[in-house]
Amino acid sequence: MNRIVKMRKFVPMEFLSKQRYDEIATELDYLINVVYPEVRENVAETSAQGDRSENAGYREARRRQAKTISRIRFLQKVLENSRVIDPAALPKDRVCLLSHVEFTNLATGTRMKFEIVSPHEMNLEAGKISLKSPIGAALMGKKVGEIAEAQTPSGVLRLRVDSITLY
Repeated sequence: MNRIVKMRKFVPMEFLSKQRYDEIATELDYLINVVYPEVRENVAETSAQGDRSENAGYREARRRQAKTISRIRFLQKVLENSRVIDPAALPKDRVCLLSHVEFTNLATGTRMKFEIVSPHEMNLEAGKISLKSPIGAALMGKKVGEIAEAQTPSGVLRLRVDSITLY
């Protein structure tokens, strides 16, 4: 018998810190319970103002509604495909997710310190780099004293791991 099997799209699992998971859940709750009702009401009000084809307020309200729905769906997918990582279960002697890593660029002697986080938590100003970034990916699994080679757009960076801490 010939059966057609519908393949589901593979969605990779993301690991988040408890703090980031809670921030996303809070934003989602706010969008669903505060922002979306306001947007829906605004669409209804501008729709009642007459001809929609020449109503700039209505078009703008619909655009905002679409952006809000899109953001809600995105956050729902993030939470659906995420798990909170338990810091106690992570290795303390190797660079891993949630590690605070201090390393030296061997070409320049520059010392840097970053926390390795999921892409949803990345924030360079706060010192958080994604484990999927060239530097984050190169550092993953390294121990203190080991050299990582990061393929970046500006060339290969040789980085020596100086210290690893897990908070």
